[in-house]
Amino acid sequence: MKRTILILLLAGLFLPLAAQEDTAGSETREDALVLYRNRQYERAIEVCRQELQEYTDDQVNRKLDSYTVMCWSLIRLNRYDEVIKYGKEALGVFRYDQRIIETLGEAYFYKGDNLSALDYFEQYAVLNPTGQWIQNAYYYMGEIYIRLGEFAHADIALSTALYHSPNTAGWWSRLGYAKEMGEDEAGALDAYRQAVKLQPGNEAALSGLERLQGN
Repeated sequence: MKRTILILLLAGLFLPLAAQEDTAGSETREDALVLYRNRQYERAIEVCRQELQEYTDDQVNRKLDSYTVMCWSLIRLNRYDEVIKYGKEALGVFRYDQRIIETLGEAYFYKGDNLSALDYFEQYAVLNPTGQWIQNAYYYMGEIYIRLGEFAHADIALSTALYHSPNTAGWWSRLGYAKEMGEDEAGALDAYRQAVKLQPGNEAALSGLERLQGN
């Protein structure tokens, strides 16, 4: 009995030391997400690349986290081709990662590839209709439809974005523009006025009001 107690006590002494040894490496490894939030994008990318080299094939969630932070950092550096390269690699690990799908939509949007961007944003909306970035996905869809001259679709997309995020003045202004171009003058006036209410100095909305009220 005494021998058993002694073994348990010794185990209690050594287990914390072992735990410290196990976590020592993680304490010295910089956190890529923290680096990203601190706008240290280049360093975040380096850390993510190192992680991806070290993770094994069965560490799927960790790989996807590293791919996600790397792609977010690359977006901030306007390196859209690299976002697409690594984003597609990530979808090879798991086809339906919503973070990667939304980020690929942004990359294609900023490259001016409207149809590819629209495809990814639509995928995100289907996969996660109440997701963290659903308002952004619909906003980008609205902008794409404006680019394509499909103002009724832009109206729907931007209205949906504002349903999820009603206090974004710039989006109200863009909705006003979509409605104006779609010849919904009353709706455009309402949207422009809401933009000005939220942001009195919103020049696009003020210009829109001036155009419509001057007619």
